[in-house]
Amino acid sequence: MKSSNIGGQAVLEGIMMKNQDQYAVAVRKPNKEIEINVQEYHSVIPWKPLRKIPFIRGVFNFVDSLVLGMKTLTFSASFFEDEEEAKEKLTEADIARKEKQEKRIMHLTVAFSVVLAVGIFMILPYFLSNVLRQHITSRGMITVVEGILRVTIFLGYILLISRMEDIQRTFMYHGAEHKCINCIEHGLDLNVYNVRQSSRQHKRCGTSFLFFVMIVSILFCFFITADSQIMRVILRVVLLPLIAGVSYELIRLAGSSDNYWINLLSKPGMWIQNMTTSEPDDSMIEVAICAVEAVFDWKTYQAENFGSLQEKSGSENAGAPIPVEADAGGQ
Repeated sequence: MKSSNIGGQAVLEGIMMKNQDQYAVAVRKPNKEIEINVQEYHSVIPWKPLRKIPFIRGVFNFVDSLVLGMKTLTFSASFFEDEEEAKEKLTEADIARKEKQEKRIMHLTVAFSVVLAVGIFMILPYFLSNVLRQHITSRGMITVVEGILRVTIFLGYILLISRMEDIQRTFMYHGAEHKCINCIEHGLDLNVYNVRQSSRQHKRCGTSFLFFVMIVSILFCFFITADSQIMRVILRVVLLPLIAGVSYELIRLAGSSDNYWINLLSKPGMWIQNMTTSEPDDSMIEVAICAVEAVFDWKTYQAENFGSLQEKSGSENAGAPIPVEADAGGQ
């Protein structure tokens, strides 16, 4: 299986799909029509050669994912504002001021989210494991306990947010995103029927990336031998970019390899995806298909990698057109 190299994420009542520097957001609006917005994404790092260096590119890719994710989430949420806001008449100056304010809030939110994540998933497990130091003298065992606590907190966080109704629908759209990519990468015609039959687990998922971060961090923490507790905390934070870089290379390798050991290494992350994805309904699959087709020529991809399309019949509406409203533009 050759990777299509497309990826995406679920947003509010929709899906974002990204292919190279172009991305599309497809949203099911309250009137049930699908709005599609196609944009060019400009990385936070303008130097392309720097974004191609192994282990370094993973750090920039992670930051780009956070920024783009927040941007597309904000776009999708704009369709579900209060009616008073929707009817509000804004001048060009008001619109520019509002966009500038939203951009500032987005950057602050991303920065706050990173700091909060580091505190909860990296620093908190360290201090919790320190409670056991009076009972466990082995540094290696303490590191393992810290890693177990980190994974437990991560899984607990996913279980907690999965109980929210909006998140449950988001997980369904997340499942639709995976199923679309799996459908393409297994040489099937991209339609509702084939997507429905495809798996909602994918080795290049962000959930798997985060799980790799948890595991790789355990390995790196074995080499932190500083005597000072403050220095041990600082080193954990300083090593995060390298941990993210290594994890990115692992997830990148997993997405383009069918090697037995690579598949085995990917299994835990894919099991966790059972918590972050749910089976979508057909209307969600339609949204996902629209997002894919806006930025990716899947027919050419299949012709190059599979020779001919492997169509499956079985649904009268498999090839039915999907009503959409397109909105293409540059960033």
